[in-house]
Amino acid sequence: MTTRKILTATLAATALTVCAAAQTVAPIKYGDMDQWITRHIKESKVLGGNTRTVYEIGPTQTIEGSRPYVNLGGSPWATSNVYAKVMGVVKTSNAVVPADHGNGKCARLTTVLEHCKVLGMMNIEVLVSGSIFLGEMIEPITSTSNPYGKMNMGIPFTSRPSALQFDYKLVDPGSGMLTRATTESKKTYPGEDSADVFIYLQRRWEDADGNIHATRVGTGRERFRHSSPWKEKHRIPVIYGDASKNPSYRDYMGLLNGDKSYHARNSKGKMVPVQEEGWDSPDATPTHLIVMASAGSGTAYVGQVGMELWIDNVALVF
Repeated sequence: MTTRKILTATLAATALTVCAAAQTVAPIKYGDMDQWITRHIKESKVLGGNTRTVYEIGPTQTIEGSRPYVNLGGSPWATSNVYAKVMGVVKTSNAVVPADHGNGKCARLTTVLEHCKVLGMMNIEVLVSGSIFLGEMIEPITSTSNPYGKMNMGIPFTSRPSALQFDYKLVDPGSGMLTRATTESKKTYPGEDSADVFIYLQRRWEDADGNIHATRVGTGRERFRHSSPWKEKHRIPVIYGDASKNPSYRDYMGLLNGDKSYHARNSKGKMVPVQEEGWDSPDATPTHLIVMASAGSGTAYVGQVGMELWIDNVALVF
């Protein structure tokens, strides 16, 4: 190798080392999934009166009793696990649980069918795709209508990460069948689902009537299909500005408005939809961060029963 080629190779290696060293990986609080809150909730006697265990991500402790959960210990995480009270009947759902990973814990998200049968009152099945997200779940859940209206999605945030990083594995049951189950009906039909992980950065503002508007500052989203062993430090890059013009853009990365809007609590304490009105400039500063991981990627109450997404060590890369 000539002196010039050696020098070029050396400079290239040095540049890569400097770039790697310049990156900072910032764990999201409780994103190592090693601490969990255990809730013991007694379901109504008409459902058997059993005490069920429901988990939340936060400082290790146990909560006894059927009462609404509010994020503890500064945990930014909420889950699809809920305490519901429908027609006076107390019911729980628990599709997110701690599981072993390495020397600690991870979160196992599963798509499940929750049954609720009360003679003479109700006999329903509801499909739940286990999910975790930054924000809060508004309990108790009193109906299956408007599911996004019960999720306060996103947390205040003004930084600009380059990627979302996490460890994951996927268990795909390979049934080739989708199930749609709500309180009104249940239907099974051919189809496939995917696990879903995304990071969105928004710039939000509120008008005089309490409506919340937003522009999309940053976008990163990936769907996972087919079983996979553990993959460490997987990254989803954040695209700033108009993601629809990026070669890696997919239809499911589009703006969230209309029926697709997530919700947030306005300054009056009311839960309202956050309407994304357009793409922001590439150098804009966000006001809010949304991160979500789910064992399903379809609409609410639709998924592939038995799909499992295991996720751990969720962090932001700068």
